[in-house]
Order: sequence, then structure tokens, then C-alpha cells
Amino acid sequence: MKVAIVGGTGAFGRALAKRLQEVGTDEVLVGSREAERAQATATELGVAGGRNEEVVSGADLVVLAVKSNATLATASELAAAIGTTPVLCVASDLRFSAEGVLPGRHQGSLAEEVARILRAPVASGLQSFAAANLVEGDSGDALICGGADRAKELSLELAGRLADRAIDVGPLENSRALEGMTAVILNVNKRYKAHAGIRLTGLP
Repeated sequence: MKVAIVGGTGAFGRALAKRLQEVGTDEVLVGSREAERAQATATELGVAGGRNEEVVSGADLVVLAVKSNATLATASELAAAIGTTPVLCVASDLRFSAEGVLPGRHQGSLAEEVARILRAPVASGLQSFAAANLVEGDSGDALICGGADRAKELSLELAGRLADRAIDVGPLENSRALEGMTAVILNVNKRYKAHAGIRLTGLP
């Protein structure tokens, strides 16, 4: 599979690219708004790289891994370049307060907003993964939600290379729960100085 990681020079995007390159199953491309930055990261990781518009062209799956506050703007900027290519959104809408990390939205999710912007099918997942866990190879279960379409199919396939289990957790609307779960995990990590993940019990 040809996987284009938009935001591939950030902490999560870089960790994802590094892990996929180590697995060696997919062709990985890291993207950035700045071609030089993308190429430097690509050279470091041993993958291909370029501007975001370039790497999404011809990809089988686009992973939208930019920071949450840039997710919607980036989706709008790349809508034409992405076209109908399936997209996996890994962002979480969060709010940081003195009391801790909180879900940023009372209704909806970033992934649902992305799906309204793009013509492409959109899945959501990997919000319970920390960049450090991706690098270390102990990320827990990979939870993916989306419609009955190519985006979910490819996202589950990709997630299966990153974790022991890739689990279909239902329609795209359930990204609201996945994004909120990120806030829970970040609070746990801060409190216990850990890199926690999620594992579901009772499954074969």
C-alpha cells in the first residue's frame, strides 16, 4: 500500500512513518508544507517525502496526522489534491486547562468535519496511540471507526501492522468517543508518567 502521511514531520507522523518503514510492508511518504523539511525527515527515516500536495497524489491511503488545530484547514487546502483517495484522520479535538486535558467539543468530532470537507471517504482511529509507543512497538489495540467503505478497510489493514489487533469500533460518529479517549489517556500519562494505550478484553 502507498501511504501518504500529511504532517509526517510532526511527532506522531514521524513515529508512524518510522514504524511503517521498519515493518517494511508499505511504501511510505512523509509530507509537509515545506518541501525541504519533508525531504530532511524522509532522508532520516529512509522513506520518500515532499510537499503535502505532492505526496497525496497517487497514494492509496492518506493519513491526516497534522496537529488538531490545523486539521480542518489542512483538509480544506488539500481537498482537490486528495480527491476521492481514502483518508484516515488520527487527530483529536482537545482543550487544555489548569485541571487537565478535556475533550474540545460537546458535539461531533474532527473526523466528521473532515468528512464534510472532503469528497473522499474518511475513517478515524489510532487516537489511543502515543508516538513513543509506536516507536517502541507496544501501542495496544488499534481502534478504527468509519463507514463501510475503502477508508475503513485500508485503515484497518494499516492498523493491523502497528498493533496486535486492529478493531472495527463502528461508524464514523464513534470518532467522538475515540477523540475523547485521547483526553483520558493524556491525563493518565501525565498523572502516572507513562505512555498508556488501550487493550479491549473478551475478544478472541
